[in-house]
Amino acid sequence: MSLKSLLSRPIARISAARETKKAGEPHARQARLLQDLLKRAQNTAFGRDHGLQSGMTLKQFQAAVPIRDYEGLKPWVERAVKGEADVLWPGLPDYFCKTSGTTSGAKFIPITPDSMPNHTGSARNALLQYIHNSKNARFVDGKMIFLQGSPKLSNTDGGILMGRLSGIVAHHIPDYLQANRLPSFEANCTEPWEAKVNAIVEETKNEDLRLISGIPSWVQNYFERLLEVTGAANVKEVFPNFELFVFGGVAFEPYRERFRTLIGDEVDTVELFPASEGFFAYQDQLKGEGLRLNIDDGIFYEFIPAAEYFESNRRRLGLHEVELGVQYALIITSNAGLWCYDIGDTIKFVSMEPYRLVVTGRIKHFTSAFGEHVIAEEVEGAVQDAMASAGGVVTEFHVAPEMSPTNGLPFHEWFIEFSELPPDVEAFAKAVNEGVLKRNPYYRDLISGAILQNAKVRLLGKGAFHQAMANRGKLGGQNKPPRLANGRDFAAELERLTQH
Repeated sequence: MSLKSLLSRPIARISAARETKKAGEPHARQARLLQDLLKRAQNTAFGRDHGLQSGMTLKQFQAAVPIRDYEGLKPWVERAVKGEADVLWPGLPDYFCKTSGTTSGAKFIPITPDSMPNHTGSARNALLQYIHNSKNARFVDGKMIFLQGSPKLSNTDGGILMGRLSGIVAHHIPDYLQANRLPSFEANCTEPWEAKVNAIVEETKNEDLRLISGIPSWVQNYFERLLEVTGAANVKEVFPNFELFVFGGVAFEPYRERFRTLIGDEVDTVELFPASEGFFAYQDQLKGEGLRLNIDDGIFYEFIPAAEYFESNRRRLGLHEVELGVQYALIITSNAGLWCYDIGDTIKFVSMEPYRLVVTGRIKHFTSAFGEHVIAEEVEGAVQDAMASAGGVVTEFHVAPEMSPTNGLPFHEWFIEFSELPPDVEAFAKAVNEGVLKRNPYYRDLISGAILQNAKVRLLGKGAFHQAMANRGKLGGQNKPPRLANGRDFAAELERLTQH
């Protein structure tokens, strides 16, 4: 039996099951899931501390458990890291996913026997759905590469396995994919990142790669190194059967032009919404906007309107209360033992039948030194507008406020690395400024009110963002350059690398 037919078996059942769902059922399923989570956890340390019990209403649950970020949940997490059982979830976690925190140092996110299927099954279902939709998927007949963190695992003080999420998931790739999967364990474990990319290039350059997966910035790094080593004009010359790019972690649109140039052709893309805390959504259609929300996969969702996020009386909405087109901060409660956990991402719904969303940024990654609260969705859209009207291909960018210029009013400073310079950089700067003006009324008011002057662009040389991340010890894996900042920490790193 071919790999394609083996993979295709479950998709008919998945599609048939979806067809039987009634419009109101997602809300009922989320309500049942909450009750199951409460029942399972009521005798844990966290459950006893918060009086969790079966039968609580959503309002009672919200009154009992406040929204917390990692710092707020850390006292319970640390007990589990030390090997104490039944703290956040019954038993012990199978793993702790170690991530780099911005305010609290390393974070340790639990993965339990109950939550592990969410991480592995969602990626599988995304590929199954692509096979079902495309009718002619050929990637299953060739090799697949997953650019990910090292699969080497260590142990916490309590003896629980610990590693990066993608490295942990690498240990759970099903047997039927192993023969087609690259890179090897040895190449995947290579450190540092530059050496790892070189090892992967050497291992893959003569293979029949058809599916490539990873965070766009690091896949771009792999592509560029591949072309340097092979001397090929584009990736399609090296991998003529390359068919599918699977990505997550950041918006792809700012990278699309650069990828088109590197690849030398259009390929299909599948977007995922994974995080250390859970796998929340994935692309389930070839065309059309939005990622399908995982309703039945061990995660109960709440949503805070982004406009209310920093208010003391902010609302906590269930899935049945959301509206289309509104920015929400995403809050999760899951069978990993994360309770009313603020993951830091913002989303908005573009469909309710079924529930599909787009990821719009990070709730704390914005530029608002003057009250404008410019978010990732707005600057990414502005870059697309500028490339369309003024030319050029952007490799990466970062926006920060310049609050004390030597001359004139404050302004937004855009640090941009181009793979192809626009004919007129000043025209590009004007275009990105106009793109934000049309998307953000507060920014428009500040410009028209002579509080801010128009945005300025500072050019960066090739590889500047790569070097800036290396200087911070954040190359590869799940690390991503910040698109926006409310201060100049990352901007200061980039300033030292400016072209002029």
